[in-house]
Amino acid sequence: MNRLHRPRKRYGQHFLEAAWVTRLIDLLAPQADDTFLEIGPGRGAVTARLAPRVRRLVCVEIDRDLAAHLRETMPSNVEVITGDFLDADVAALLESTSPAAGTPEPGRRLTRPPEPWRRRIVGNLPYNVSSPILFRLLRAADGPPPIVDATLMLQKEVAERLIAGPGTSEYGVLAIQTALVADVELRLILPPGAFRPPPRVTSAIVQLRFRAPAVDVGDRAVFEKVVRGVFLQRRKMIANALEPVAATFGRSPAELLAETSIDPRKRPEALTLDDFARLSRRLQKADS
Repeated sequence: MNRLHRPRKRYGQHFLEAAWVTRLIDLLAPQADDTFLEIGPGRGAVTARLAPRVRRLVCVEIDRDLAAHLRETMPSNVEVITGDFLDADVAALLESTSPAAGTPEPGRRLTRPPEPWRRRIVGNLPYNVSSPILFRLLRAADGPPPIVDATLMLQKEVAERLIAGPGTSEYGVLAIQTALVADVELRLILPPGAFRPPPRVTSAIVQLRFRAPAVDVGDRAVFEKVVRGVFLQRRKMIANALEPVAATFGRSPAELLAETSIDPRKRPEALTLDDFARLSRRLQKADS
């Protein structure tokens, strides 16, 4: 199966070559008490190297053939879930404890572990769904159970959007929501030849180290609504870009910006995380 399985375009399958698997494992520096959730294990190159070094490894694989192969070949501390990660309950997967419990569908909650250990994420994300997966991880990061970090292979352009700062063209919703709950670092650049088949783009490995929110945004849903709404009109000045969001709260953009000491002539990409946090808190105060 491992040698004969042909990559399927509909799943965006590009399998990491052995030399790069070694570099990834070195970056992870796994410990014996770690529990890992692996997104898209594919043929199991990373899984096979990681499993002997950790307490527990839960894999979510959308390709039924590959999932079946992994169940047959991986050690007993590996649990394989067949399904789409975007349909999975991340907390339930990280709380599951016993490979003997079988292979539940995504979303089924298993037994809570008898003692805490580090929960970590690793994944080779399909390029066409990398952003939805990232947003899913950001929402799940503070648990329960809490997640320590996520080490992910992404298209280089997505990695650059993750690490972008204010005032750059790559800066936007993904960078802001990531900066709220994680410190992110670009660790490796992967040429197309690092995968089989080679993708048409350069890839990167990024590491997100999750932590408590950097600023108080109040209701996270309001904060996300503000950030997403403003960046829908990122070419406008913030006084105009903020108008649709402010209207849903019955507020004037000019008043909001004056109350939060934000220059109305700035464009959305010039606002900092703290700027967005102040806007979010002010809207919630007005709405209460």
